[in-house]
Amino acid sequence: MKKKNYKIIFFGTPNFAQPSLEKLINSGYLVIAVVTQPDKKIGRKQKEIYSPVKELALKLNIPVFQPEKISDPNCIQKIEDLNPDLIVVAAYGQILPKEILEIPKYGCINIHASLLPKYRGASPIQAAILNGDKETGVTIILMDEKMDRGEIVQSAKCKVQKDVTFSELHDELARMGAELLIETLPKWFSGQIKPKTQDESNATYTKILKKEDGQINWNKSAEVIERQIRAFMPWPGSFCFWNNKRLKIVKAKVLNINKTEPGKVYKIDSKLAVQTGENMLELERIQLEGKREMDIEEFLRGYPEFVKTKLE
Repeated sequence: MKKKNYKIIFFGTPNFAQPSLEKLINSGYLVIAVVTQPDKKIGRKQKEIYSPVKELALKLNIPVFQPEKISDPNCIQKIEDLNPDLIVVAAYGQILPKEILEIPKYGCINIHASLLPKYRGASPIQAAILNGDKETGVTIILMDEKMDRGEIVQSAKCKVQKDVTFSELHDELARMGAELLIETLPKWFSGQIKPKTQDESNATYTKILKKEDGQINWNKSAEVIERQIRAFMPWPGSFCFWNNKRLKIVKAKVLNINKTEPGKVYKIDSKLAVQTGENMLELERIQLEGKREMDIEEFLRGYPEFVKTKLE
């Protein structure tokens, strides 16, 4: 069969999913519908915000469905009526029920941003940075009813650079996922790929991040805190409190120096650093609650009393 004869429904929501949808279209595949999360309302005026995938689908004139619950019988019937040959999922945000998984002839495949079975769940990219991993990657699985447990169809690895931020690694893995999808589909449709069962003994899980996860524990080592700052930028951010105001640490680096009292701010030559449980963390860019982000020199001009205080 030609590419345009395979009917594909794409499930996805955030920026991570955009390159895969775009690559499918640009590679000549027939995407008959997009399923994404409902629109969000933000701010005082409750402005309606579309998901990145919905925005792209509308530009490409692809029909969009946004069910509150994907398990809704009416939604399942809609998908069944479309009679897709394949469902492609990338960071959709809901677990597909058995009734949907059984609809397409070629199953439902999911693009996940880790080397499964490692880092199943909602925050695999952050976990790779937090844990100081040297490599990560993307995995395409044949979905089953459990989260990220399905058989492995294909995977690709990449190095995790020493100073990489979440945004940088996210974008690299999104591109990798899109490329791997297009490489995989012809072999998948022709039956050349035999999926492999995941090793459950090696499975690890990540969680949905909350705002409070970003609070810095100064008793941890400077290396661990520095990784947290890179992993949690922009969300949920890494923060502490100074003078009862939230202080966001945007950029920092490790100094192999030790003084006393974790959380205390010291002036080290021309540098400003905070003692941690092990080594010091040099502050480079910060943002005080109610103020704009600024480099440390500018911040000190406005708040010279910051030195020798203690961060909570």
